[in-house]
Amino acid sequence: MPLYDYSCGGCGHVFEALVLKGKEPAACPACSATTLERLLSMPNVKSEATRALAMRAAKQRDQKQGTERTQEQLRYERSHND
Repeated sequence: MPLYDYSCGGCGHVFEALVLKGKEPAACPACSATTLERLLSMPNVKSEATRALAMRAAKQRDQKQGTERTQEQLRYERSHND
């Protein structure tokens, strides 16, 4: 199912719309204007380098969240042991 980017001629709002079987969106979700322009979308390209960067960022995020969970658990235990 293709997602397309649209720009509203009335308010300038840029939004994505799911287009089924070639049906264009009828109106802007922000102002209900019907003057819409379909924009060119950049393709999403994945390579080994971008995959490696994404994995590294995910591991750092998960490690940080694990540390925060551990610290919060220790604070909880200390507050209930007193």
